[in-house]
Amino acid sequence: MLKNLIYNLRVKNAIRFSIKTHEVYQKQKRKGKDIAYVTHPLTVGIILAMAGAREEVIIAGILHDTIEDSIKEKKVDEKMITTRFGKKVAQIVVSVSEDNKTLNWEERKSKARENIKKFKHNSLLVKSADVISNVTELIDDFIVCGDEAFSRFGGPKERVIANYLEVMKIILEKWPQNPLSKDLKNLSIEFKKIV
Repeated sequence: MLKNLIYNLRVKNAIRFSIKTHEVYQKQKRKGKDIAYVTHPLTVGIILAMAGAREEVIIAGILHDTIEDSIKEKKVDEKMITTRFGKKVAQIVVSVSEDNKTLNWEERKSKARENIKKFKHNSLLVKSADVISNVTELIDDFIVCGDEAFSRFGGPKERVIANYLEVMKIILEKWPQNPLSKDLKNLSIEFKKIV
């Protein structure tokens, strides 16, 4: 067996696990679109790989929504991820997951922003790639659909934009040397144009 493969069994298994969680078990779609949700965590993994992230960070990016968005009948938890992918991966995934979906949109996002302030670099990197994927897609949707693109969220357009801008600001202040900082700064500028 060759060592130091870039596309190895752990990465392949993470992709498969994410596909099963988001596509096979629930046919999850991107908000308001007929696009498989799994395209998002795969995009996050690609962004992390392009940023030179370590394997466990890339895997965590591919799995980052599996705990938060798995269905009750096939619930993904920290123990499951630890068993399959290791403790480091599980810790990152848990850290970036919203833990209480019963809260209203404002409360969830406020809690999430407070949690980001406590993140270590690996979690900040995954969250950065997540935000880049989401905001880039939202800007593209806005270009095509206008303000309707924001109706898919739990908050009004101004609050959705303000939340993402605040998240990017927190990440940049917490870790200015983040390999994705230029991308976040650029997206902040682009996003402010659509307010």
